[in-house]
Amino acid sequence: MEIRLAEKSEISQLKDLIAKSARVLCQKDYSTEQVEAALKGAWAVDTQLLEDKTYFVCVLNGKVIGCGGWSYRTTLFGGDAFDQRDAQSLDPAVDNAKIRAFFVDPDFIGHNVGQALLEKCETEASKAGFKSYELMATLTGARFYARHGYVGDTRESVELSCGTIVDFIPMTKPSSA
Repeated sequence: MEIRLAEKSEISQLKDLIAKSARVLCQKDYSTEQVEAALKGAWAVDTQLLEDKTYFVCVLNGKVIGCGGWSYRTTLFGGDAFDQRDAQSLDPAVDNAKIRAFFVDPDFIGHNVGQALLEKCETEASKAGFKSYELMATLTGARFYARHGYVGDTRESVELSCGTIVDFIPMTKPSSA
């Protein structure tokens, strides 16, 4: 497996990966309606992360099998079409780095893809001076993040632009650096 920066030329592959991951892995926590609504914006590619060079892919034999990133901007989650975005830069001395947009090909769950991406993102955010991290976990992803030291158990309901309500769990973690 290779972890490297995602490239704009891979956006189509990323969209396909995100859709496959969400449709397969989130089906026990969300209805089909919620998954499809979230894929229209909340769970989608955020090109700001690619432009900021803070979005990574995990590649195996030339195939993108996972993606995830971190951000020094205010936006906590959501792709380009999500209407709750804020590109303002954060201050590492007082703000948390945002852990963003993690998706793994369901065929590679259990192969440490998510863990490798998360470690890369935490390391890069720490190098940029951030002392802690935060994220907005899907109900499915919250279990993964909890195993990696993130804390949070209160659900937050978010109304998407289409009116569908999707629950998330805000989570935080102090840096170990």
